[in-house]
Amino acid sequence: MTTDIPQPALVPQERATLLPAMGRGFLNRCPHCGKGHVFGRYLKVRPACEACGLEMEGHRADDLPPYLVIFIVGHIVGYLVWESEIRYDVPLWASLTVWPLLTLVLALGLLQPVKGAVIGLQYAFGMHGFSKLPPAQTGTGMGERRGSESGTSAGNAPGLGSA
Repeated sequence: MTTDIPQPALVPQERATLLPAMGRGFLNRCPHCGKGHVFGRYLKVRPACEACGLEMEGHRADDLPPYLVIFIVGHIVGYLVWESEIRYDVPLWASLTVWPLLTLVLALGLLQPVKGAVIGLQYAFGMHGFSKLPPAQTGTGMGERRGSESGTSAGNAPGLGSA
């Protein structure tokens, strides 16, 4: 005896707004659903989200994340060097040990989160490979996908147009 379980209506897919998408990317989460991971390895982006199926192969983060990391780390370390040299008499060996080490740790620690945030930014604006959203999912929790891909335009973001 089989019973028919009523299927809920398709859940309409909506693109996440800018700040939530960038925040999810910064935390190594899928900018669309917030459940899957963006990175498979340190800076290697997964082909698709394992939770919602968002294709991430088309991202074009390129050189922006390193530029942003250099800008952020340069300001933090530069300020700390300046403050320590003005206020304290720091021995040369300490400066030559602490500042390069701190710079390296901050740069490596920020590179992945900043790249994830840039991918979230591209997703929020529908840039490059993010012009289409993943297929709508039902609320059954069985991972089954239904419906077709629903593309959205880039909204009123200047110069992005619809893809």
